[in-house]
Amino acid sequence: MSGRSPDHSIEAFDFIEKLDHLATPDEIINAMERSFARFGFENFIMTGLPHPEQRIETLVLLKKWPMDWFRRYTRNGYDRHDPVIRLCRRTVQPFEWADAPYDPDTNPKGLEVMHGAAEFGMKQGYCLPIHGLNGFEACLSMSGPQLDLTPQTKPALHLMAIYAFERARLVLAPAPQPNPLTARERETLRWAALGKSAADTGEILGVTERTITAHICSACQKLSAANKTHAVARALQHRLIDL
Repeated sequence: MSGRSPDHSIEAFDFIEKLDHLATPDEIINAMERSFARFGFENFIMTGLPHPEQRIETLVLLKKWPMDWFRRYTRNGYDRHDPVIRLCRRTVQPFEWADAPYDPDTNPKGLEVMHGAAEFGMKQGYCLPIHGLNGFEACLSMSGPQLDLTPQTKPALHLMAIYAFERARLVLAPAPQPNPLTARERETLRWAALGKSAADTGEILGVTERTITAHICSACQKLSAANKTHAVARALQHRLIDL
């Protein structure tokens, strides 16, 4: 039997390479399940961290959690009391769940969260905070019965988490819709937004008023707009034109 330890950096880069070929959330979840299982993880959730007016279930990107626990967690608003989420907001460094402090006397719901998770076999866990340059806050929180967390595995897990998050966000982001307006239609609506009449715009662009009117009618049809003003409002709302 060899005494050599596994090269976790190779595992991490293999995982990252596979991510580039995944196109659906289920594919990413399956890849994460297989790869993170090597470190002892059975459950995970990748989610944004909610502001007071938000519900965490609307921010979840991917999850492999016991459904009954997820329902209890969201129904009781446990994210407001979860010691792991509270620490996640205060640090950029990965941490073990056991390192997330809470006082059972002042935060009894925090104790309820940790005991509830343990009921579903989620006793040990590891959380990787993700803080974007634009202030976006998220985390990948994982758990399992017996975790392989060492100075060698933690950097690999951190790298894998960051790339998994970026791939999930890319896959789940709505695809940008092509601008249905032609360049001349956009230009015509832009001048209309600035208060120019069809005659004024025709003079500016060196075409007839009739041509400008035709461009506006075409834009109205494409945007399902009742008139020029409505078309301008819709084009601005959907950022099809800028001023």
